Amino acid sequence: MTVRLGARDISRAFGPVRANEGVNVEVQAGTVHAVVGENGAGKTTLMRILYGLDQPDSGTVVINDHPVRLRGPADGIGHGIGLVPQELAMIGSLTLLENLVLGTEPRRGPRIDWAAAQTEASELAARVGVELPWTALADNVSISVRQQVEILRALRRGADVLILDEPTAALAPAQVDDLLQLLRGLRDAGRTVVFISHKVDEVLAVADEITVLRGGKVITTRPVDEVDRGSLIELIVGQHVRFSEFASSAVIGDEVLVVSGDVPLSVRAGEIVGVAGIAGSGQDELVERIVGLRRSADRITLAGKDITTLPVDRRRLAGLGYISGERRSEGLSMDASLADNAIAGAHRTLGRYGWLRPSAVRAYAKRVLDGYSVRYGRISAAARTLSGGNQQRVVIGRELDRHPKLLVAAGPTRGVDVLGMSYIHDKLRALRDNGSAILLVSEQLDELLDLSDRIIVLHGGHIAGEVPGGPDSRNAVGTLMLGRKAS
Repeated sequence: MTVRLGARDISRAFGPVRANEGVNVEVQAGTVHAVVGENGAGKTTLMRILYGLDQPDSGTVVINDHPVRLRGPADGIGHGIGLVPQELAMIGSLTLLENLVLGTEPRRGPRIDWAAAQTEASELAARVGVELPWTALADNVSISVRQQVEILRALRRGADVLILDEPTAALAPAQVDDLLQLLRGLRDAGRTVVFISHKVDEVLAVADEITVLRGGKVITTRPVDEVDRGSLIELIVGQHVRFSEFASSAVIGDEVLVVSGDVPLSVRAGEIVGVAGIAGSGQDELVERIVGLRRSADRITLAGKDITTLPVDRRRLAGLGYISGERRSEGLSMDASLADNAIAGAHRTLGRYGWLRPSAVRAYAKRVLDGYSVRYGRISAAARTLSGGNQQRVVIGRELDRHPKLLVAAGPTRGVDVLGMSYIHDKLRALRDNGSAILLVSEQLDELLDLSDRIIVLHGGHIAGEVPGGPDSRNAVGTLMLGRKAS
């Protein structure tokens, strides 16, 4: 078979960090080829090189069995390669049709021929089996629809190779199924798809071949029928990973959090309540109101105390813990030391007469860092010197060490690898079993299903429904995420 797109001994370094090292990949024409690996494995760097956004230090890109040099994205497009990034590059104030043809508009004399553009768009959508509201503004449609437009835009520019970077990150289950079906249809029509993802089940469902990257190197490339979920995770991580089975709370106590108003909810002691929803359904606003980052018209009580008007620090003193998925901007002070980050919120207990006691600070910080298996050199080092997973462990350790009455965990495993995810899940379960109440907000449906005792689903800023936690609720949650009634 023809190697439609590939890498031959490609290496790329950024200072002392080797993002790719001697990478060899062959993507056969007319196949779906998945590239998987943990954060920092080198997936994104490799894809940028294959599209022409970046240049290798050594090695070559291979197109149609021949080595080529891609000096930029225009060269990639010229060779029939299209990239659909995770952060979709669409202009929200333009219609879907305007976004589709932007920069390559059909013309009749000096004017844009919108009738021809509409005909072309409709015919292109029909060929790949989708229907789109071409007159709708991009801001007013779902991520799934915008993603379909991005794919059609690449096809319209002549791409027969599509590179998709984490394309299902913000989609509901039904939308994921639609996307995977679309990719299968493109493959069956003779096009080639490079599918970058960390979601093992989706990779197994759509890929013909799978390349595993670890530490910038290719570990293996195998046909999909030679791996299963467990073996693929082990190849990605390099060791066996144990995931705890779903188990609901054994003992649920009194209400700890009560929110009234547009999004009424409660969380009891010894309970994890998950919050699901397509991106932009109101999750961020709900979290910000509860932790005190946004004014709230709703009444909020914590352990029977009205905290509606209290500032963040007073809420924390009342027993609130907060894990933010935006660890670099909210969870940590990146230029402050690990010690300062570890003691934040508990620093008032570590001083005398307004002065911090260095011995107490050091002991407290080491207890947090060592107790949550943070890999670090010196506690005086800045937080930015740690990897993303270790930064998240600092946040997790700091918040859980205080044994909060209520923990608001928003995206607690965002940007964390498979091993780190398993570790964090175990810590959250242990906190729940010790009597804390946890509100878990996550874009990862598997995470919500695995951890939550019950799940509240938001749609359009309101509660669309509530279902029990556990794997059996997947379809019900997915249906509610789309604003439909669960059967």
